[in-house]
Amino acid sequence: MNPLRWWNDQYKKDLLTSRVDSTRTMAKAIASSSSPPHAWILVTGVACYKPSPTAQYDEESRWTPFDFLSQLVKDWEEAARLPEDIAKVTRQVIIRPGAVLGRDGGAMKQMLTPFWLGLGGTLGSGRQPFPWIHVSDLASIIMHALDPPTKPPSTGPEVFNGVAPAQNTNYEFTKQLGRVLRRPTIFPVPEFVINSLLGAERAAILTQGQKVTPKSTLASGFQYQYPDLTSALQEIVGT
Repeated sequence: MNPLRWWNDQYKKDLLTSRVDSTRTMAKAIASSSSPPHAWILVTGVACYKPSPTAQYDEESRWTPFDFLSQLVKDWEEAARLPEDIAKVTRQVIIRPGAVLGRDGGAMKQMLTPFWLGLGGTLGSGRQPFPWIHVSDLASIIMHALDPPTKPPSTGPEVFNGVAPAQNTNYEFTKQLGRVLRRPTIFPVPEFVINSLLGAERAAILTQGQKVTPKSTLASGFQYQYPDLTSALQEIVGT
């Protein structure tokens, strides 16, 4: 999301090769191993789901690529697939996180300073869905997926949406962060400004969103430590 680095063709190629090629290499190494691991976990993202103010997606939702990032997710996940004979002994898991919230990096690191200064505000309309997860919960989902399965692995990957069960909009996130920090949030950033800074293709990550639910994540028995924005943001900002 660095506005100083433009998404030109070369950068997109770098994004693809750094993810797809490295993943394919690891999958081939697992397939050729005389002692393959009991689990093979890939973390991609919810960008595969087409932004919509009404549609709701869970792990069983069907989707097709519709832009660069969704195509990246498709190619990335396909590169991780193991041959059927190896998949019988190695559990394949795909985790698709939303915005990962943590104290020391990611999206929160970029947002905290303007919010502390009282310059925080909604992005675009603010009505767009904002799927998110606390970084500790994402790490715990990965650990949960590493547990030996109670039954033989299927030949296809299991999918867990790495999002909190609470469904929030950008407006709700903005206002809750302002309340936790005890700062005003009265400076919305118009969509045309975000488009100008990042380009329309990349700006869509911020100005559009998907309603994503962790149906399979919850059904697997995983329990969230931070299932709602209040508990997550209070832990992150130390209040």
